[in-house]
Amino acid sequence: MATPSQITRRKALGGAAAGLSLPLLAACGGDDGGSGSGSTATPSGSDGSSTGSSPSGKGSSQGGSADALVAAADVPEGSGVILDDVVVTQPTKGEFKAFSATCTHMQCKVSEIDTSIHCACHGSQFSIADGSVEAGPASDPLPEESVKLAGKNVVKS
Repeated sequence: MATPSQITRRKALGGAAAGLSLPLLAACGGDDGGSGSGSTATPSGSDGSSTGSSPSGKGSSQGGSADALVAAADVPEGSGVILDDVVVTQPTKGEFKAFSATCTHMQCKVSEIDTSIHCACHGSQFSIADGSVEAGPASDPLPEESVKLAGKNVVKS
């Protein structure tokens, strides 16, 4: 049977561990306090670097919108950018398309984009124009998402 001093020590150590973990967990959480920033996606090239001067594409004085995905200037013609859960492409000058960033083969996130959208997990490739499969093993196209140009931004439509 444990003595009162052992129980107190255990309780104290357990309480101290819980007390230390709460501030650490709080540091990991997001601020849902209505700051308006929400979850923003940063456009990036295949090397992960940001492009352009308006990384979120939001808050621009021209065409700023809560539905903005990326600044049109940040989407290279004949290629595109991979965001958190969507790929935005510009197959031809001024034409913008968007597709799911999740490969239809094994649900990996696509990893690179040049003149095709590439999934590094198993080598699938998709068209920047319509999301169709250019090389397997994927057999289904990337689902298209509806977007349009609004001012200087590509926005959900």
